Amino acid sequence: MKRALILDLDNTIYPVSSIAERLFGELFKLIDEGLEDRSAAAAAKLELTRRPYQHVADEFGFSTELKDTGVKLLNNLTFDSPMQAFNEYEDLRAINIDKYLVTTGFTKLQMSKVKMLNIEADFKQVYVVDPDLSNLTKKDIFAMIMKDNGYAVNEVLVIGDDPQSEIKAALELGIDNFLFDPENKYSHANVTHRGADYKELAEIIQGQ
Repeated sequence: MKRALILDLDNTIYPVSSIAERLFGELFKLIDEGLEDRSAAAAAKLELTRRPYQHVADEFGFSTELKDTGVKLLNNLTFDSPMQAFNEYEDLRAINIDKYLVTTGFTKLQMSKVKMLNIEADFKQVYVVDPDLSNLTKKDIFAMIMKDNGYAVNEVLVIGDDPQSEIKAALELGIDNFLFDPENKYSHANVTHRGADYKELAEIIQGQ
């Protein structure tokens, strides 16, 4: 029996693709201007819909100027247009269990998404892992949540869309995890559970 769920935000509760052009329009323009390789620019922009800016900037070799300009832009960015969660989220929302939101990104931006999705009341606590403000990782936050609330490892389930982020952190801590993979992108990933929706979560939580 699980006592707590720890959820990711981007591409787990809502699709980033639904707001990417409106949200990242100015940043995408900077990347197009800063990277001569068109294919690299396109790949970097795609990665930004699923991974933190700093990680993408390092991987694609952004210049110091481009990286710093992007950080300054995103540090002050908020999203203030209506947002829609995945339909599947309603199945998760209906489960009566302690829930925590742990998301990586710029604090103001991530909290503005939480506000526009109207989901803050669904969670006992919301944590933003902001690489620009701290060296803490999702793994650190997961461990803190368990320690501060007295959860045993087997009483927690981590839910997310990225095998190399929250799922990896959960595995390293020995926490059961659920990979939300509606497009079956990660069929070979090492996970405890996986699904294209959240309909089986109630049974997983009950240990059935």
